[in-house]
Amino acid sequence: MINKNLFNSKVWIPPVAVFFLGIVSVSAQNSKPKKDTLKEKEIDEVVVVAYGKAKRNSYTGSVATISSDKINNRPVTNVTKALEGQVPGIQVTGASGQPGATSTIRIRGVGSVSASSEPLYVVDGIPFDGNINAISPNDIESISVLKDATASALYGSRGANGIIIVTTKSGKKGEARVNLNISQGFSGRAVKDYEQVNTDQYFQLYWEAMRNGYQSSQINAQQAAQMATDNIISNLGINPYGVNYPKPVGTDGKLLPGAKALWNDDWRDILQRVASRNQVDLDISGGSEKSNYFFSLGYLDDKGMAIESGFKRYNTRLKINSEVKSWLNVGANLSYTNSIQQAPTSSDSKSSNIIQAARAIPSFYPYYERNPDGSYVLDAEGNKVYDFGKYRPTAALQNQNQAASLPLDKNENKIDNFSGKGFMEFTFLPELKFRSSFSIDVVSYNEHYYTNPLLGEGKETGGSVSKSNSRTLSYTTSNILTYDKRFGKHHINALAGQEFYKYDYQIISGSRQGFSLPNYYEPDAASLLVSFGGKSDKLSLLSFLGKVEYDFDNKYFLSASTRADSSSRFAKENRWGTFWSVGGSWKLSSEEFIRNLDFFNLLTLRASYGGQGNDKLQKPNGSALYYAYQELYKNFPLAGEPGTTLEKVGTPNLIWETNLNSNIGLEFAIFNNRIKGNIEYFERKSKNLLFNVPVAPSLGISDYPANVGTIKNTGFEFSLFTTPVKTSDFQWNVDINLSTLNNKITKLPGGPLVVGTTKQLNLGGSVYDFYLQEWAGVDPSNGKPLWKTITKDANGNMVEGTTSEYAKATKILQGSALPKLTGGVSTSINYKNFDFSALLTFKIGGKILDTDYASILHSGNLGGRAWGTEMLNRWTPENPYTDVPALSTKTNNWTSQSTRFLYSGTYARLKNVSLGYTLPSDYFETIGLKKFRIYLQAENLLTFYKHKGMDPEQALDGTTYYRYPAMRTVTFGLQATF
Repeated sequence: MINKNLFNSKVWIPPVAVFFLGIVSVSAQNSKPKKDTLKEKEIDEVVVVAYGKAKRNSYTGSVATISSDKINNRPVTNVTKALEGQVPGIQVTGASGQPGATSTIRIRGVGSVSASSEPLYVVDGIPFDGNINAISPNDIESISVLKDATASALYGSRGANGIIIVTTKSGKKGEARVNLNISQGFSGRAVKDYEQVNTDQYFQLYWEAMRNGYQSSQINAQQAAQMATDNIISNLGINPYGVNYPKPVGTDGKLLPGAKALWNDDWRDILQRVASRNQVDLDISGGSEKSNYFFSLGYLDDKGMAIESGFKRYNTRLKINSEVKSWLNVGANLSYTNSIQQAPTSSDSKSSNIIQAARAIPSFYPYYERNPDGSYVLDAEGNKVYDFGKYRPTAALQNQNQAASLPLDKNENKIDNFSGKGFMEFTFLPELKFRSSFSIDVVSYNEHYYTNPLLGEGKETGGSVSKSNSRTLSYTTSNILTYDKRFGKHHINALAGQEFYKYDYQIISGSRQGFSLPNYYEPDAASLLVSFGGKSDKLSLLSFLGKVEYDFDNKYFLSASTRADSSSRFAKENRWGTFWSVGGSWKLSSEEFIRNLDFFNLLTLRASYGGQGNDKLQKPNGSALYYAYQELYKNFPLAGEPGTTLEKVGTPNLIWETNLNSNIGLEFAIFNNRIKGNIEYFERKSKNLLFNVPVAPSLGISDYPANVGTIKNTGFEFSLFTTPVKTSDFQWNVDINLSTLNNKITKLPGGPLVVGTTKQLNLGGSVYDFYLQEWAGVDPSNGKPLWKTITKDANGNMVEGTTSEYAKATKILQGSALPKLTGGVSTSINYKNFDFSALLTFKIGGKILDTDYASILHSGNLGGRAWGTEMLNRWTPENPYTDVPALSTKTNNWTSQSTRFLYSGTYARLKNVSLGYTLPSDYFETIGLKKFRIYLQAENLLTFYKHKGMDPEQALDGTTYYRYPAMRTVTFGLQATF
């Protein structure tokens, strides 16, 4: 019997769940749910796994599934953005909010340094090489995430970093159904940008910086003050206070009485906008006893928050399955997507970066030219004239006004994505089947960048244009024989097969400049050839695979699988790699001694172990390296004569990187299945790491690939699914998932390795450990910035000190960018015809280096660049105890990379909220409408984060880079089923 005191005991609830658990206050004691409130089939659901399906509670591997209702109702352009907070053990980082951008996904940690750690995408059973944003979320039936060796070993090297299986919708037996989904939404920044000082504050701060910069042994404070007053307007290039105040700041550093700025043009108002989002999806499906079909059409127009940015997608899919003979099933799945992404620069430090431009120019520089009295300058037609700021200092983006130039430019990416799949399945005996399938993905990618010759940075060169066209063709053939037989209490399922994969990539690109006429975008209209190039890459993978599963009395389950892959990335003698897994599970709830407890509806213990390979070596710039073992050369012309130079040394001894994965899990269901959960521990060890070893530049190369080092990822995963209340009219569900991660380098020959300018690999550290100078504050006696030093005294003892010279500061390990805990809390409520759902995601731990913020905290050496409000707390003789140094137009390096700009990565985000109402069906019976639902939903509604201004969803390595921020989207829509 169950102890009634269990319900009366005090239970600690994590603060992150309080919002959801407190949404409604409903007493379950007042309801009398039926004994089978949640039926057995709900905990014994069928899940999609490698090369087939399995029942969840008997499967020996680790798999998590996201159903269509958690995907289709999200206003996301890319399906990867719908995974965050839904599955334990998966880290989703949406580093860019640019519409159409793909999130970075890591499953159970980072398993490599120089090789790819991206998971494999499998669509309807076949590995997918197309662009993942080509798949409309409306077409998806479910997503399965395979995390351990048993779940993914059958995909061999392709599944070394986990697998995301996307299953698209199919028609169902019965009358044809027509589904229509129309939505209209609006988007803006999810997080307000950093606060900046106003015009009055800026002029007084900059006066102070000039005065401090002028002071010297030859110039006293009074003389320096007068010089600052005399020169501030000429230094900044503009006087927003008008001709009546030619020297608006007095020698006391204060604005003159009556001085008032004649305009206040926040560049974020003109370069950013409230954007629209429109989506229409239509699908028709149906089926009979022997066949089914699904056909869909979709349209999406997702404008970006930054002007001239956005993403359009047109997609269609046709999926047919048919039993043409009692012994033959055939099927075809064809999809085509055309997408157009408008993507002005938004992810680097270029002056053309629209995100940085909106932040960098202070508001006293107008977007339209102004007369001395503050009125607008008008052209002959009476139109306002854009101000390009020729007078502005370089730091204030001189000669730029993207509000004027971007509409005349092109920043366009066009993608055509065709995916075709077909299969034939032969049934020789009821228990013996053979399935032959073929899949092809063709992606045509066209980049077109054009800078107009009339306005902006292209004016001096007469405009420029660059175009590139690439084509990727890949195909997979698969032949699988399966045997499934039950002998009394014994059950055997066996699989054997062969697979072949071919990849072919080609690209051609060029650029020209000098247009004789405006409004012509193609290279033929430009006169001067700047560059031209092209290349092609090929890859082949031959595989043989097999799996055996056995269970006895539906209690004891064993599985074993193996796969041999031959990759063209390696030399012939090292080309083959063999990967394997073993797993087992024990359904304890079927045992008499557990049933007698009358407590568990389900209790299953599972464990697995196996090894997988990784051949996806990358160059230091992140591009794929397809010929890892070969000696490579590159073109190096000299004085117009052809020549070659060494690009990469040959490494014929290079072998597979290997991932060894172990997993132990416990799945349970109690209280008539009202509470279900899963607890897992994993250990993922990557050895023989594919690593680009840096070498001295004098050798003529920068690095060479080698098998170096070992990484281990360990962690716990916890998921809980509860139904606190369920009656005939009301149901409330609350789900929680948590996962921990400890990433550690366990073997690193040759000692610490510096990666880039901010990271270092160390034995015992993580792959993303920051290696930075440590900020020591501000010297209260003189306002100079201080950094920590560590030196050795005459006796060899370590001595800590400080220095105001950045170059003398000591770099120290400063912690990892990887979070310690990630998770999500979701809730859903259904009351009669109303439905409500919400999802809160969070990350705890990890660090972020905010270089974006540092760019607006200059000491005054970047005259004309916007200033953050933190500068109001700078050092002065009256304010000696502060963390902001004294202002000066002389460089003091205080914004250089250090722990001063290293922040906690802990945050929580109300990722999604949805409210819907389904009208009673009898309202529409006369017109054949079966369902009509209206809904309101919001994405990225609230963000809880201490460091204001920075979007906490940053790149996996924890460094900001002037990226497009996440967008808050509010959408209204309707769904109709005929």
